[in-house]
Amino acid sequence: MPGCFFHEPVRIPIDLNEQSDTLKGAEYIHISKFFTESKQGHFISCIRDDTKTLYDSFRKGAKESNNGPCLGWRIGTGKLYQWLNYNETLLRARNFGAGLISVGLQPCAQTIVGLYSQNCLEWILTEQACYTYSLVVVPLYDTLGQDSCSYIINQADIAVVICYDDKKCNLLLDKAPRCLRKLVVIKEIKQATQQRAKNRGIELLRFEDVEKLGSLSNYSDVPPKPMDLSTICYTSGTTGSPKGVMLTHQNVMAGICAVLHQLGDYKPTSKDVMISFLPLAHMLERCCENAMFMVGGAVGFYSGDIKKLTDDMKVLKPTVMPAVPRLLNRLYNKVQLELENSFIRRTIFNIAIRAKESDLKKGIIRKNSIWDVLIFRNIQEDMGGRLRLMLVGSAPLAGNILTFSRCVLGCLIVEGYGQTECCAPITLTVQGDHITEHVGPPVACCCVKLVDVPEMEYFAVNNQGEVCVKGTNVFAGYFKDPDKTAETIDQEGWHHTGDVGMWLSN
Repeated sequence: MPGCFFHEPVRIPIDLNEQSDTLKGAEYIHISKFFTESKQGHFISCIRDDTKTLYDSFRKGAKESNNGPCLGWRIGTGKLYQWLNYNETLLRARNFGAGLISVGLQPCAQTIVGLYSQNCLEWILTEQACYTYSLVVVPLYDTLGQDSCSYIINQADIAVVICYDDKKCNLLLDKAPRCLRKLVVIKEIKQATQQRAKNRGIELLRFEDVEKLGSLSNYSDVPPKPMDLSTICYTSGTTGSPKGVMLTHQNVMAGICAVLHQLGDYKPTSKDVMISFLPLAHMLERCCENAMFMVGGAVGFYSGDIKKLTDDMKVLKPTVMPAVPRLLNRLYNKVQLELENSFIRRTIFNIAIRAKESDLKKGIIRKNSIWDVLIFRNIQEDMGGRLRLMLVGSAPLAGNILTFSRCVLGCLIVEGYGQTECCAPITLTVQGDHITEHVGPPVACCCVKLVDVPEMEYFAVNNQGEVCVKGTNVFAGYFKDPDKTAETIDQEGWHHTGDVGMWLSN
């Protein structure tokens, strides 16, 4: 087995014993070591001056990829992935956007479009169509519930919603506000649904018909500006109505570019393929996919059934994967269950884990050790066999699960902490850091401080308190709610996250 005993440690870019710089003063403000200008209060908003919006970044990716594969999908078990190349994706997105203008939408940053769909080709076509004409995307999703979806459509005065299928159409029709005039449906719908919509004065259009209509039009692109809104991402919260988080093109680009900047040599490239299965309605997945598009990488969608994710990955063979703790918890539990009834297998497996953990402590990440070949190969093949980078977020990940995952998958796994209000990333662990149960230093688009919470005996001097963030990734405010915005973003521009605890690495 060539290369079995040869390896190259991860190139660790900073001193892991001192992962962030702290500005002088009483506030203990932490800044990124990956961006020297942070010391002067400047933060990354883009990597190149000609790529400042999500409109720009997709076109940059098309060039980087040399019109390579962009969006992939498969229909049914046993089928291979089909692909749209970048230029065809751009053309279809422009046609669909022009179609939306043809049916009455104004091409400007004040026009808001609803999007109620699972991850699919048309989700990205809609998103890029909106960016082509400076429209603002508002994702809707099932866990919001009917009442919240109706509230959002009414508050944002949404006239057009792109809807995935008959079921989602009917959920919207049940409590459709008066402002909703058109539903553009991706899948086939029933005659009864068409009649329901007609009775409510709502026009149903097929996605392909709107796209075809746009192809016959002559509308020029209306590219957005960096400070224009790109999306309003509603968060459900625990009480009250959903809050609309307003994110500009600069916000999203800042988050993307800061993570790519920190990953350095390990960042995605045009040769990478990402599996898309986390909800695109949330900013973690949105940022990951737009980062892939910016570098000219390919994104393949899972088939829509989470139970068939393993089958999708075996066919797609992704190299990049955003993930959440729940997925890695399931992997861990599945393996432990398989080992439960065999003392010998369990013993050998644990020896293999200890050997790989020893590698991790030396900064060695690989899948070509003897233990990978004999013990972990099947687990790696279930994930497609080519994973090299995984980004984990959305909730805390137990340290033993993270170490286990790093050992058995043999890929770089970084963990981040973030919020929708900060366009996902706030902090990210550094490649090569094997220590678990922390979320790394601030990324280069923001700085972080901890504010005392005396009633909980949390004090910033002890590296404890409420997490506050300031930078180019911090949102523009809550939609039509200046009072809530003022409660969250103070006069100095600090966003008070409401998260309390110990968050920062050294």
